[in-house]
Amino acid sequence: MERSTWWTTAVSDIEPGSIRYRGYPVEEVIDGASFASTIWLLLRGELPSPAQARLLERALVAGADHGPQAPSIAIARMAMTCGVGVNNAMASAINVLGDVHGGAGEQLMEILAGLADADDLPSAVADVRRRLRYVPGFGHRFHPRDPRRDPLVGAVTRAVADGVVAGRHLEVALEIERQLSEGRERAVPMNIDGATAIIYAELGFAPALGRGLFVLSRAVGALAHAWEESGSGARNKGPVPRDQLAAYAGPPPRHLEPRGD
Repeated sequence: MERSTWWTTAVSDIEPGSIRYRGYPVEEVIDGASFASTIWLLLRGELPSPAQARLLERALVAGADHGPQAPSIAIARMAMTCGVGVNNAMASAINVLGDVHGGAGEQLMEILAGLADADDLPSAVADVRRRLRYVPGFGHRFHPRDPRRDPLVGAVTRAVADGVVAGRHLEVALEIERQLSEGRERAVPMNIDGATAIIYAELGFAPALGRGLFVLSRAVGALAHAWEESGSGARNKGPVPRDQLAAYAGPPPRHLEPRGD
């Protein structure tokens, strides 16, 4: 089959009867690589070490779902009651993972990268805090302490001890966490965005890929909730129960003057 340079790619090599991921036959990838390792291979060009793959997998697992109170998941479920397919419901969820809902990890990765070479880390972190209204990736509107924080931070700490990652991004994030909690009656621990940002940054992923990886992870929850909702029999289910109405804040009742024609 003739090759065209209209599109060029180093990700995959496809010919009749042959599929290669970054040069590896797909048959060998199927037998020898985990899903996390395959993600790494396609994004980075080489396979990760087993320890790197395990760390990446932990982050992907941790971000998979956060229930229907998460806007993206609620949207997936609502979309499903409108008669669309599972793919449409998943796309609806993914399309709202923006700067506010789903983007904090990428934003924190950019901050971590900017502070990684700081000679005086406490002073550099304090300067960032003065410039930002809030630091993304810390605190949670629902959890006093995000239950995903400790296992993920613990995994990175072990990976540093084992020489898998360098640990500088972890160090920066912990200093931010320390300063945010200093002098407060209630601590401000990092949330899922903060903890996964550390992992993705330590593993060498670009900040924009941090958001992409979170989207990939959360797509699992969107799929599960969309599929569950498809069996409910509900139709056109809105954001509030049918016996409730949205609070009205507009003008009081009024009338148009007759047109006179």
